[in-house]
Amino acid sequence: MIGEAAKLLARSRFAIAFTGAGISAESGVPTFRGFNGLWKMHRPEELATPEAFRKDPHLVWSFYKWRMDLIRKARPNRAHYALAELERMGILKAVITQNVDDLHREAGSRNVVELHGNIFRVRCTSCSYRENLKESGRLDEFLKERDLPKCPRCGSLLRPDVVWFGEPLPRKSLEEAFRLAERADLVLVIGTSGVVYPAAYVPQIVKETGGKVIEINPEESGITPIADVFIRGKAGEVMGELLELVRGLANE
Repeated sequence: MIGEAAKLLARSRFAIAFTGAGISAESGVPTFRGFNGLWKMHRPEELATPEAFRKDPHLVWSFYKWRMDLIRKARPNRAHYALAELERMGILKAVITQNVDDLHREAGSRNVVELHGNIFRVRCTSCSYRENLKESGRLDEFLKERDLPKCPRCGSLLRPDVVWFGEPLPRKSLEEAFRLAERADLVLVIGTSGVVYPAAYVPQIVKETGGKVIEINPEESGITPIADVFIRGKAGEVMGELLELVRGLANE
């Protein structure tokens, strides 16, 4: 199976990747389901909503600062690095991710489409102000602040620049993801359940336009029925091996 996947990938003219929480699990990034301790009295799904933010922004910001601090300690794993290397080789054209952990960029991927936002970005609730706290070097300072964060431009409340439950995906990111899917002749689906829409349309669009679908997952998912190749396993292990096989084919 992995040999077949390597051949398809090496021969592709416009390959993309579609990733979910499973690709970052090996990096130690906690999922909502894994939260406990301080937050065991709250359902994370109830904290990640516009309604919760309006009701108690202090509580929501405490939760997100806690998440930021946990996630910033995570490092990319072999799967993230393999995708970045495939991009440098000219094989992979883009990574479309449902993750907010920024690990694809940290690994070196350049063309990343974030469907659900970025945990390290903040945006104003009133104006167009946005800031990536990692890039601006203000993350440590931001996490230590006790007051609610305010917009330096207009003074309104800042919020995490992520997609909350009940919110639509950013139109620009979704349109870009669909445009890439329509061009792609192959999609690597890694670590996603394939049941969260509209994001899950990405591999379906590739399939419907005649492209190949390669899925890498520990268990079958909502994508498995349309996969041309299904590889059962951990993302880091499989992608490390897949990269070596593709390198070998490229050197033939």
